[in-house]
Amino acid sequence: MNQMKLVVIGGGAAGFFCAVNAARLYPGAQVTILEKSGKLLSKVKVSGGGRCNVTHACFSMAEMLKKYPRGASFLKKAFHHFFTTDTVAWFEERHVGLKTEGDGRMFPSTDSSQSIINCLLQEADKYKVEILMNADVKEIRQQAAKGFELILATKTIYADKVCIACGGYPKASGFDWLEKLGHSYELPVPSLFTFNMPGNSITTLMGITVENVTVKIAGTKLQQEGPLLITHWGMSGPAILKLSAWAARDLEQKNYAFTAIVNWLPAFNENSLKEKLLQVRFDLAAQKIVNRNPFGLPSRLWEYLLINCGISVDLRWADLPAKEQNKLVKILCSHEFAVKGKTTFKEEFVTAGGIRTSEIDVNTMQSKIVPGLFFAGEVIDVDGVTGGFNFQNAWTTGWIAAKGFADAGTGAMNGG
Repeated sequence: MNQMKLVVIGGGAAGFFCAVNAARLYPGAQVTILEKSGKLLSKVKVSGGGRCNVTHACFSMAEMLKKYPRGASFLKKAFHHFFTTDTVAWFEERHVGLKTEGDGRMFPSTDSSQSIINCLLQEADKYKVEILMNADVKEIRQQAAKGFELILATKTIYADKVCIACGGYPKASGFDWLEKLGHSYELPVPSLFTFNMPGNSITTLMGITVENVTVKIAGTKLQQEGPLLITHWGMSGPAILKLSAWAARDLEQKNYAFTAIVNWLPAFNENSLKEKLLQVRFDLAAQKIVNRNPFGLPSRLWEYLLINCGISVDLRWADLPAKEQNKLVKILCSHEFAVKGKTTFKEEFVTAGGIRTSEIDVNTMQSKIVPGLFFAGEVIDVDGVTGGFNFQNAWTTGWIAAKGFADAGTGAMNGG
């Protein structure tokens, strides 16, 4: 009897996870990974500064789903098949321990992404997964009898089943070959980017981190809280990155020209801060305002904000005029910044958009339109904020696709 052939398009996290699990769950199969570039697992390699942010230590599905601006309802079902607990167990069973950092991100205990890469390569070797590099698929054709014809630049490959795990496409044209199969997609837009503030004096404070702020997009309800990093081009850090993910479509429509409003003291609004300042002025009356910052903000930022309000460095708390105090309250609670443009956040390039989840069976990752075609990873219209959530989507969908393939194969063998 002929071996069942599965071809996985894409040698990234989702593609590898699908391939090695498919080969393990269905030992009679012949599994091949096609990687269009000359590098395998390149995102795994560079993620988390070369440490690989494997997943997030979030073991509540309800909490986990809040981290996905798009695709949460799809993952709600998918996570019942393979969740963060399963990811941790899968790697630990293969002697790759994971550790949790203070912010919940999980990394290999070795602090090296190579541990994850080696693990996946060893699994591929163990289960005889074939890997072809520089294999760019130009077109997929359904064969009349069954299965698929994959047209590459130099040759044609045949497969009974295909899993598409090619990652996201920055441009709509990237989806042309999938559209030919009858699939549709949500338009791709960038997600996880930093805010550019050209010419703004705040950039003179580059390198300063503020532990907790809220940032919102003026004229919308979009808002996020978390640490903020001032950079030489504008603002970054978790608060900004999370906001960019949730606002990805809105900001693309604004052509990345908008106003960001920062509350440097999220525990206060303007009214509660005015009351607090009455107490501060009484308690610190004789102190110079510049030297006695009662809110724990970085001293250079505090001085910058005072100068912006026209408050002299020699002024004491007792002598703060009402007009300047009101300016200080305003700037601390709703500091406006004109944003013009974005910068991709290091290696965390993520695209919102992709194949519509309504066209994929969440229990198998098989296409509802083309039998025998599976999807995994970022090519699907699912994306998460930064912190290991996009990798978790890759592991989950990759594993379900592998199981879906194995079940379909064994069902066929048994005459099902």
